[in-house]
Amino acid sequence: MQADKTTLSDLSIFHSEEEQSVFHHLNFTTTFGGKEWLRYMLAHPYSDLKKIQETQQLIKLIIDKSNQWPPIITNGTIMVVEKFYETAVEEIPQHPNAFSSAFYKTINGHDFSLIKYSVTHFVDFAIGLNQLISLFGTNDLPPLLQQMIDRITKLTSNPVVQTMMQWNKQNQLSTQNILSFAQFLKRNYKQQALELVEIYSKLDAYYSMAMACKKFKFSFPTIDKSTSPYVRAKNLYHILLQQPVSYNIQLDQQQNFLFLTGANMAGKSTFIKAIGVSVYLAHVGMGVPAESLELSLFDGLLSNIQVEDNITRGESYFFNEVQRIKKTIDKINDGRNWLILIDELFKGTNVQDAMKCSTTVIEGLRKMKNALFILSTHLYEIGENLRQYPNIKFYFFETRIDEGQLVFSYHLKEGISNDRLGYLILKREGVVDLLEGL
Repeated sequence: MQADKTTLSDLSIFHSEEEQSVFHHLNFTTTFGGKEWLRYMLAHPYSDLKKIQETQQLIKLIIDKSNQWPPIITNGTIMVVEKFYETAVEEIPQHPNAFSSAFYKTINGHDFSLIKYSVTHFVDFAIGLNQLISLFGTNDLPPLLQQMIDRITKLTSNPVVQTMMQWNKQNQLSTQNILSFAQFLKRNYKQQALELVEIYSKLDAYYSMAMACKKFKFSFPTIDKSTSPYVRAKNLYHILLQQPVSYNIQLDQQQNFLFLTGANMAGKSTFIKAIGVSVYLAHVGMGVPAESLELSLFDGLLSNIQVEDNITRGESYFFNEVQRIKKTIDKINDGRNWLILIDELFKGTNVQDAMKCSTTVIEGLRKMKNALFILSTHLYEIGENLRQYPNIKFYFFETRIDEGQLVFSYHLKEGISNDRLGYLILKREGVVDLLEGL
């Protein structure tokens, strides 16, 4: 599924302050390599339904087996294995015996200490890989996982590695054992070892996805390769909120445009991002923050949420809004399924101009039956004119005033908001009093 950098930023899939990102929220990896694989997977949602379903199967299986996941492989273990191949040591005897091993240890004490430390960690790595083979060896595995387990099995079939995999950790490695293993690893096993590290890093990323789904009680969406786009969500919420309010929403080809209104801070942006993030994660193959989510396979997801001006290029906010809309129309005019998210259209111009521009854009976009649109606006006045179009749905977030204070329910309701609360917010925050006191 296509999603450009602007969309990834708008949805906070990634964020310059990592702790504010969806990526950070889902990161349960235990290795640096796993973290980078998770980053890659989240940056590359699938357009292939089969791959999405295989990923779902893989994650579900890891959830079922999560209590048996081998804890012996740590980030430190992986780092030591990789570092071992970057570090020069005195030549190790080709066939170490008791005498040559003792001599090497005595003459090259510092190198031997490093070798012992590295080999011990490699034995831990081998034992952990063997535990993974045992954990998944008797299952009818999803193809993605089967390929990785088969590759681990082949790469560890060497008798020396098999000895490491079966090593009883209660037994201390002798000096001769250490140098024999080290000599083999250095001379004959570098490429295989690094490939195993890469495979485990990828498994670590899938494990992270599984742990996120398990911890946050995500449900796995049902995705259909339909020629007509649709989304049906029950109790869907925003992944980054600690106390979220959930939403029910349905859009399809007959009603493919959601016109959303409400006061500032009422929840419009959060709602739009909640839908976008869940649809995005569904195409990664993950579970989603919802009781249930049914959707068509989308070819692309585009957002228009946090448009900025560009001082260096002399481009105004409004100009960039127009360019983003133009780019959106160019992209989605291809007959494929798209989800388009637009928050507060045309904020960068005067009200009369914004109303005319917004109406023109909405009346044009609503004709495109291959896409679903969610558009929020503070221009409530244009809503009544749009009621003539049966494919536009109208929802709003209600705000009430209780003893002079704004109360936001964050619940989605049918209709068009008529809240006019700008002055009240200005007064509540003390700005009016400050101005009057000048």
